[in-house]
Amino acid sequence: MKLTVILPTGVLVDQEVTKVTAEAENGSFCLLPRHIDFLAALVPGLLAFENEAGEEEFLAIDEGVLVKCGAEVMVSTRNAVRGAPLGQLREAVEKQFRVLDDREQQARTVLTKLEADFVGRFIRMGEKARG
Repeated sequence: MKLTVILPTGVLVDQEVTKVTAEAENGSFCLLPRHIDFLAALVPGLLAFENEAGEEEFLAIDEGVLVKCGAEVMVSTRNAVRGAPLGQLREAVEKQFRVLDDREQQARTVLTKLEADFVGRFIRMGEKARG
């Protein structure tokens, strides 16, 4: 199988592999070359793959999408870390990717408050214009 991991800034992995293991919202799964075509929404975690030499490699990935179509496995994610020892990759997932999710939630909360304030001011302007 050919594994391609794509980030917004470029391609992180583009190589032949014999096995891919990842984690979706409903749990972990493993893909082998003869498995059927498959699509999954990935959660922040580890993506493992076995290269043609039989060595297992790991990536810490942010949420993303995995598509297996024929002999190709394509992963698109916002952020990923490769090449660090396994313990450090797990830490990267915990610290870096989950912190980003917290920041996104905070930004959404602030945006919701701004929208509510804008709508309230707009309504009050309409009431003053009629009154």
